[in-house]
Formats: sequence, structure tokens, C-alpha cells
Amino acid sequence: MGIERQKPVLLYDGLCGFCDRAVRSVLRFDPQGVIHFAPLQGEFATSIIARHSSLREVDSLILVEPTSQNGEEQVLVRSEAVLRIAWYMGGLWRVFVIFRVIPRPLGDWLYDVFARSRYRYFGRLDSCSIPPSEVSYRFLD
Repeated sequence: MGIERQKPVLLYDGLCGFCDRAVRSVLRFDPQGVIHFAPLQGEFATSIIARHSSLREVDSLILVEPTSQNGEEQVLVRSEAVLRIAWYMGGLWRVFVIFRVIPRPLGDWLYDVFARSRYRYFGRLDSCSIPPSEVSYRFLD
């Protein structure tokens, strides 16, 4: 069983400046190494999207969580994924769970509004960033 089956994996847009910064923040505030990463442009993400066809039209980060030892997984997108990531990061980040009181359709709509403008405000990278060697084991592609 590979590491991607044992730990939650955050699929992110490797060309998005904001997403790149978000991954760096998770690395900083998740020193236990709970969350692993894979760019949406990579093979791991392609395999997840192939298994979950509903993800093909999703413009969101995606959190893939193992649900059992036999390889089953659940995928979380948009606001639900963000709240779960905050939970994994622990500490004061868990305060963000209070936002669960916002109905998911509203939270997802707010997420989508932001996602549509993320390149405009944070830029588009030419290629996926190379992770620092000390955390490279947390990146699947």
C-alpha cells in the first residue's frame, strides 16, 4: 500500500500562484506531515479523476482521504476540502471549522468566485514548483 493510500492527499493546481502559496502554508503549519500533495497536472491526480468522474468539471483543490485499508477513498472539494485541511493542520486552524455553519452551497459559491479570479490576482506559473528536498517525500508527482 503506497503512501497515497495511507495519508490524505491534496490535489492542487500546480500552475496557480495562490495554490502554490497555499501548499507552502500547509507544509509550514502541518509539521507532522499528515497531508501529502500532488498537482492536478500529474499522474496521481489523473488517476483520481478517472476513478471519480464527477471531478472532471471541478475547478477546485481536491482532498483525497483514505476511508479504509482496502483502498477506498473519499474526495472533498471546494469549501469542504478547505475546512478539512484546516482540521488536519490543527492548532488555531481548527477554529475555521466554525465556518461549517455556512451552508455548503453558499461556501462553494464563494470558493468558486475566488477560484475564477485566482490567476488574475496571484498569477499563473510556467511550471509546477519543485518542492524543497526536506519535504519532497510528501509530493507524489
